[in-house]
Amino acid sequence: MESKELLNRSADNIRILAASMVEKAKSGHPGGAMGGADFINVLFTEFMVYDPENPQWEGRDRFFMDPGHMSPMLYSTLCLAGKYSLEDLQQFRQWGSVTPGHPERDIARGVENTSGPLGQGHTFAVGAAIAAKFLKQRFGQCMDQTIYAFISDGGVQEEISQGAGRTAGHLGLDNLIMFYDSNGIQLSSKTKDVTEEDVAAKYQAWGWRVISIKGNDATEIRAALTEAKLEKERPTLIIGHTIMGKGAVKEDGSSFENETETHGQPLSAAGASFEKTIENLGGDPNNPFHIFPEVQELYNKRKAELKKIVAERYAQKQAWAKQNPELADKMQKWFSGYIPPIDWAGIEQKPNQATRAASATVLGILAQQVENMIVTSADLSNSDKTDGFLKKTSIFKKGDFSGAFLQPGVSELTMAALCIGMMLHGGVISACGTFFVFSDYMKPAIRLAALMEIPVKFIWTHDAFRVGEDGPTHEPVEQEAQIRLLEKLQNHHGHNSMLVLRPADVTEATVAWKMAMENTSSPTGLIFSRQNINDLPAKTTRYTEALQAEKGAYIVQDEDDYDVILLASGSEVSTLVDGAKLLKEDGIKSRIVSVPSEGLFRTQTQAYQENILPKDKKKFGLTAGLSVTLQGLVGDNGKVWGMESFGFSAPYKVLDEKLGFTAENVYNQVKEFIK
Repeated sequence: MESKELLNRSADNIRILAASMVEKAKSGHPGGAMGGADFINVLFTEFMVYDPENPQWEGRDRFFMDPGHMSPMLYSTLCLAGKYSLEDLQQFRQWGSVTPGHPERDIARGVENTSGPLGQGHTFAVGAAIAAKFLKQRFGQCMDQTIYAFISDGGVQEEISQGAGRTAGHLGLDNLIMFYDSNGIQLSSKTKDVTEEDVAAKYQAWGWRVISIKGNDATEIRAALTEAKLEKERPTLIIGHTIMGKGAVKEDGSSFENETETHGQPLSAAGASFEKTIENLGGDPNNPFHIFPEVQELYNKRKAELKKIVAERYAQKQAWAKQNPELADKMQKWFSGYIPPIDWAGIEQKPNQATRAASATVLGILAQQVENMIVTSADLSNSDKTDGFLKKTSIFKKGDFSGAFLQPGVSELTMAALCIGMMLHGGVISACGTFFVFSDYMKPAIRLAALMEIPVKFIWTHDAFRVGEDGPTHEPVEQEAQIRLLEKLQNHHGHNSMLVLRPADVTEATVAWKMAMENTSSPTGLIFSRQNINDLPAKTTRYTEALQAEKGAYIVQDEDDYDVILLASGSEVSTLVDGAKLLKEDGIKSRIVSVPSEGLFRTQTQAYQENILPKDKKKFGLTAGLSVTLQGLVGDNGKVWGMESFGFSAPYKVLDEKLGFTAENVYNQVKEFIK
């Protein structure tokens, strides 16, 4: 047990480095980083268990950062732990730097999650704790780990925190310890100007254990963490009452602590003296990027301790593996991302069904064959048909994670972030379902999944105005255009940031699931219909032809010397098939193209794209979304029939007639267009 004096010296070193990073960059948030330094210092020198030589070790504790603006605190601590150099810290917020303004996932350097939009980081931690429970139920002590989270006032206020807190308490996640950095200061106000809620009472009501301490007192921090580690029934919230900008002083040496100004700008710009603050903290303002020898010795000592701890854990795992070779092999496969071979061609789908029903069929098979898959639904499993998975397993309960289905309640954003957290932990594959219109609630998490390249499967049903009597509130119109924007962005590895698939019939739905399961470089959005869809025609077998969806777009039906290309995704493709029959009776020949993913289609060779959609051919698109959804495919000289309103409340067949989504209107529009 280290002396309080040494721990204070170490925390001051973190404060100096954090403040110096922001000062040099002339941009950033020093105040919170300076206030939270004591907790993260005690955590990393006495409690966090990880392998300094193997950052990917699956049995490690994980630290999830919620307030990404406090990144200087995290980078400085990880620098002391040997993960960053002092030169890295000096490149804070610069082009090509490994120390961006808000943390971006970097497992090799100890950054477990991208964070910035408040509230999501600690929700990822809840998801990771769920995954850890799921894996411990199957692999025992090999997964005996603790998930740590760090949250701020803003994260507590973001609505997602309610879903995260409620879920963690309900499931009794005793492997989750969260530190709430309660400094009473926000970016543009004091917390008391925003809220008077009793945070402790709120978390206790959700079933958490709550410990309140002085958040800058190393002794109290150690005692709280020790107590939290002994908890066997509940998640623990440690409320640390900290000092914003701890150690900051003015030019005359008077205190500049607890000032709103230090939240979001360098100390010198806020009204404090950077040089005097560094001196006050025991540093040299002429050489602030410096690690005190005794602090380096403290972290080196912890590194040596960790090597012994990890060696013991590896030895235990080796003995376990020798006694349980099949389980050990399974564990290795799960963490490698292995997916067992699925007989996709052999999946039997009932003809002419809704694609949500086809998804349910596939999910039932995945529930039996992909043992590390976890599915969740925002209280809609019987409507979004994720119950196809649920019928083959059971729900998570407090103390029982033998099943593989999470009931998060009506909380789409929370659900999405939990699924991301599960996959950030590793060893599991997650999927979540809801109505497509409610993807609006999920966008912040979808965006971070895309940014982190986390292959969560998002299942969205009730894909169009054919929700019918539910009316415009439930009818997605602009959602597809919005979600497909992520297909146009590249991630860090040059892949599309998201794969979005809207299958045209039950067989294409099977292929869409195949593509989703094989996609390991980005999240996948699966958009399924509520209503039945007629199966598309096939010259060979429908599955063989539907496999062409793996190129994003393909020819469903063709005629020699065709006059027009008809293209769509989802249920509109079958409407084009019916429309093409009427056109043919009038002597107009057509080619029909299904485009489940424009983003994927655009990654194909130019020769393939030109072969499917020749530039010199007239093109007509049909979409139950905004016309812009297909505009890039039909080109400037093409025409799109799409939605121009939010929809109306009526039976879907009536809406088809009123809104022009019929074979007859396809005939009329195309005939007029090609004159």
